[in-house]
Amino acid sequence: MPRLTFAKSLHLRRPADFVRVYAARCTTKNRRFLMFGATNGFAHARLGLSVSKKHGSAVRRNRIKRLLREAFRLTQDQCPPAIDYVIVPQDFAGATLADLRELLPESTRHVAQRVARHNRKRAPSASASLPAATPVDDISPGSVRPTS
Repeated sequence: MPRLTFAKSLHLRRPADFVRVYAARCTTKNRRFLMFGATNGFAHARLGLSVSKKHGSAVRRNRIKRLLREAFRLTQDQCPPAIDYVIVPQDFAGATLADLRELLPESTRHVAQRVARHNRKRAPSASASLPAATPVDDISPGSVRPTS
């Protein structure tokens, strides 16, 4: 059985990372939370949590974060890698760990599909990025000057 940990390297910590994920605008929503995603350039998925004060006291907000971190830790092998996820809880009353363990892999797969679609749209086509080829017959030996 794989060892399931949630090391600091799996956390989103810098504000710039959160801004980048929000800017990608790849989202999905279910009955418990809104999830944002963006590629991260690493071989593993990372998680960021954004729990606002509308969820109540610090004790309640910390419980929500603990539940989400634990659900991610237990299901990280089912989540697509190389993506940063930011979860914003919505209706969290009565949420259980079992409920979150069921929703999280499904939501991460959905966001990963949106991220892949987003990346395909933004990637320039290979032919558009290459300069036009010059026929070899048009270049004479005296027409090419060495650069200094």
